[in-house]
Formats: sequence, structure tokens, C-alpha cells
Amino acid sequence: MASCGTMRRWRGPRPRRGYLLIGAVVIAALVSACASNGSAGGGGAPGLDGAGGQPSAPASAATSATTGATSTPAAAAEPGILAVTKAGALVRLDPATGVVRQTLVRSGVLGDEISASAGTIYFAVRNGCNGTIKSVPAGGGRAAVVTAGSLPAISPDGTKLAYASQPSLTEACQGTGNPVPLYSLKIRSLSSGATVTLPQVPASQDTGLPAPISHLSWAADNNHLAVSIASVEDNEGWAVNVVDTGAAHYYLAGSGVTTLPVTGAPNRADSYLREGAYLPDGGLFVSRACCAGFPVRNTSRLMWEVGPDGVLRHQVAVGFADLDHTSLAVSPDGRWLLYLAGNDLYVSSGGARPRLLTTGLIAAAWG
Repeated sequence: MASCGTMRRWRGPRPRRGYLLIGAVVIAALVSACASNGSAGGGGAPGLDGAGGQPSAPASAATSATTGATSTPAAAAEPGILAVTKAGALVRLDPATGVVRQTLVRSGVLGDEISASAGTIYFAVRNGCNGTIKSVPAGGGRAAVVTAGSLPAISPDGTKLAYASQPSLTEACQGTGNPVPLYSLKIRSLSSGATVTLPQVPASQDTGLPAPISHLSWAADNNHLAVSIASVEDNEGWAVNVVDTGAAHYYLAGSGVTTLPVTGAPNRADSYLREGAYLPDGGLFVSRACCAGFPVRNTSRLMWEVGPDGVLRHQVAVGFADLDHTSLAVSPDGRWLLYLAGNDLYVSSGGARPRLLTTGLIAAAWG
């Protein structure tokens, strides 16, 4: 199977081509694997923030293990951690050990995104081609249906829910016509239910090639969204778009949409941003991968804090070149970062060297 890096960044309007129906089975498997982050991949010791070495063995998130991932205790101020196991359970983890403290939903939950605010946790389950977003009280209880969609992201003030409306990349869900109109970003007011829809592109720029959303992250201003996207054409990776939800009419191009530039080394021209999450000051925590091309061969995975211009502020970690790095999340105060490398959960305090907390996950978030 091709790597998760074999997706091309959007480069603006292209002449219309055949709709490619995406080699349905192969690409469907590819995107599904990337979205769920289900592949643990190969090894190789990660150099974390310039310091090499193999992390100690983690506790399993799928069981109530009694030993921690490392001997280093978490700081008392560390926020709670929510996660989705490879078995599809939504759980609450002990932030010091990675042990499961509470199971909130036993099965069926999708990665790569879960989101929490004001005592409520939002998640998605598979339901036909598009999925269904549900909510559950933070303390546990009965799940309630919110709306159709996937990848829910609640705004910092708890008033708006952003999510993707897009079909699974399977032959049955893509249909036989142009699939692009099936893809959109939605922003829903939780008080009124009113929903704004931002399609992928205007009809005049429609190439017939879908660009699925893979992750969403709100800025502290409750207006801008970091939209991590993938294009299913060619082999040049992923991208992060900054979408002004008050001005944009589309999520991929046009007024109110800016693509976060890839900067720095190595090989800037062929590198790409796999995913991004907002920091409180308007910068972003990103997963920077090198390199694209055909056949794709990723030679590095860098976990960076960058400014709104994409310029490096601080290198958090050097990750595994052969593992996907996803489910990026930043605590509300900006002190704590987390991400998955394959199915392994890493946590960083103050941008310091991340520690391996646990394994066996397809999504994680603060909450």
C-alpha cells in the first residue's frame, strides 16, 4: 500500500480532468488508514528535541495497565487527556501514567478527532458514507446525536462546532459523478442549530478531485480555523489552510483562505505540513514532513511550533520518519502539547522533550 504521504497539496485551480474515481479501493484504504491512524509502522529511534534514544515501553491504552509509560511523573497542572483506542472506545486517560481511568463510549468511535468544552465531549461514529457526530457528558452518560458529519471541533468559547461533511473514499460512497460537491466544511451554532456551509471550491475551480479534511483546530479568537487537508492526486503530501470563517466562502481557496507556508529545512520545496493545531497566540503546532515525490519517501518528521507566517519558532521534537504524526492538540493555556506517532501518544510540557505516555490509540485530545 502507498504511504500516508502520497497525497498532493492543493496548488490552486487546475484544468478539469477526468474524475479519476480515485482507484476507489486502493485510495480508499489509504485515506481510511491515514484518517484513523491505525498503522503503527516501522521503528527507528526518534531523536526527541535533538536528543536521541529509545523511549521506555508504554502502558496499553486498551487495558487498565498498572505501570506508567515512563518514570517521569506528570506535572500537577497537566490537564486531562481523552483518547480513542484502536478498538474504537472513547476513554479518559490518567495524564501521569496513560492508564484508562474511565470508558465513556465502548466502541464505534472514529479518529482522528475528538473535542471537549464546557463539560461536553464531541466525537464521531461511522454511519453510512458520512458518519454521525455525537456528544457525551464529560463525566459519562448517554450519548446524544448532534448532526451528520465527522471530525468535530468545538470553538474555545463553546458556542460553535466545526466539522467535516464528506463521504468515505469508497466506490459506493463516491458514486459515479463528480465527487467534489460532496465535500464541505460546516460551522454549526450550538444554541440555534444554524449551520454555515463552506464547500471545497467554487464550481469554476472544480477539477473533479476531492480534497478531504483530515483535522480541524480553532484559533483562540473563535473565528479562524486551521483546516488540515489532503488531496488525492499525485504524491506531494498534505497542507494546512487557515480559514477565516467570517469571510471565507470555501475551505480550499478564495477570499478568507490562506495556506500556511512550509518554511525551513530540510528540502522546503518538497516538504509538506501534515497537520496543524492552533496555539493560543495565533501560532500553530504543526507536523512537518519531508519529502514528497514519486515514489514517496518520507525522510523526516519534525514537530514544530511556528508563527502565523509558518516560520519556525521552536522545534518540539524530531519524530519517526516512517510514522504518521497526527491528532495534534494544544491545551488552552498553550503549555501542553500532545500528538500521536503511529498509535503512540507523546506529551510535551512547555515545548520540552516529549515523553511517550501510552500506545494503542487512533485519536487524543486535552479535556
